[in-house]
Amino acid sequence: MKTDIHPEYIDAEIRCACGNVIKTKSTKDTLIIGVCNECHPFYTGQQKFVDTAGRVDKFQQRLAKTKQAQQKAAEFKKVQRAKKNG
Repeated sequence: MKTDIHPEYIDAEIRCACGNVIKTKSTKDTLIIGVCNECHPFYTGQQKFVDTAGRVDKFQQRLAKTKQAQQKAAEFKKVQRAKKNG
């Protein structure tokens, strides 16, 4: 077995978006998460909408860009057909 190939195992902190900090050990010194046992609806018993880092907004923006690109491509094809047909 090779020696000195494994990363160093150090004390680490897991930080949640709600502000909760958990001490553990890892190869990284800080781990950032969106939901933990203090704020997750399963553990709290309360329903809430969880949107980590604006994922819904990012998806909607990508979808809008895709639709615009599709419309431009369709218009370009119409122009090309019109030129081809005279």
